[in-house]
Amino acid sequence: MDELIERWRAEGGLLPVTRVPGHAFAAVVEAADLAVLPVGAVEWHGPHLPLGTDLLLAEGFAGELATGSARAVLFPAAPYAACPGQTRQWPGTVALRPEIAVGYLSDVLAGIVEAGFPRLLVVNGHDANLSTVRAAMEWVSGRHLASLLLANWFQLVSPDETAGIFGPLPARGHGGAYESSAVLGFDPAAVHLAAAPDLPPKPKLTTPYPYVLVESRPDPWQGWSGHVSLATEAAGREIRQLAGARLREVIEAWLASPLPGPPGADQPASSDKTAWSDRSGGTGRSDQAIG
Repeated sequence: MDELIERWRAEGGLLPVTRVPGHAFAAVVEAADLAVLPVGAVEWHGPHLPLGTDLLLAEGFAGELATGSARAVLFPAAPYAACPGQTRQWPGTVALRPEIAVGYLSDVLAGIVEAGFPRLLVVNGHDANLSTVRAAMEWVSGRHLASLLLANWFQLVSPDETAGIFGPLPARGHGGAYESSAVLGFDPAAVHLAAAPDLPPKPKLTTPYPYVLVESRPDPWQGWSGHVSLATEAAGREIRQLAGARLREVIEAWLASPLPGPPGADQPASSDKTAWSDRSGGTGRSDQAIG
């Protein structure tokens, strides 16, 4: 193990924290550029995809950092997540309540930062984690000096690019051609395309403006939707290559930027403390302060 750590320190790449012995941990923390936490879900994605699709993709794209020059320390993936009402009733889905998910992720992120990793990359494979991870990041960054970066693999390839890969039919839906191909790019044996018919997704709203639409069951829907027949292993390899390269580019830009200052509001200069207290009636707040 010591030889593995020395090679990682010299060449960079991805070092699993679960393999680091206690006596070497301090040296690993000192040498590390960042920590990495994949987050996924255990969720129904249709009869053709594994229940661990989101976890497989989060861990897979995190693994793409093994070829990078940054010294990254990989923490075990968070497998369970809040899941939307659209998939909670389908077999195999294990859903946390949103408030539990935020609390759980807050503790995990805080624990990694407190272990000595102020830069923490979260690689996400599950759409519903966008809100819970963001909320946990906000909580942790207000209590610890931290730079927390959330990267969603599915946003690293643009809709225009997926249209170029799959054609004009929608491909980016839950369990659709884009996600199915991505799984094929990492683990072809895990995908069973013949088990699922094409299920054209509900059309998007006819508006050019961004929106968030949450519905109980957006028929047609079987816990997934999409033109599965468009998925291919070749498309998956292209998606893996594109998203993996862009993830490394994002990290390079992030590491080139300085760390933030510690959390907390700026305080008045010490020489002005008396005047500040006098103006605010001894409370540290002006009479015009609200809330």
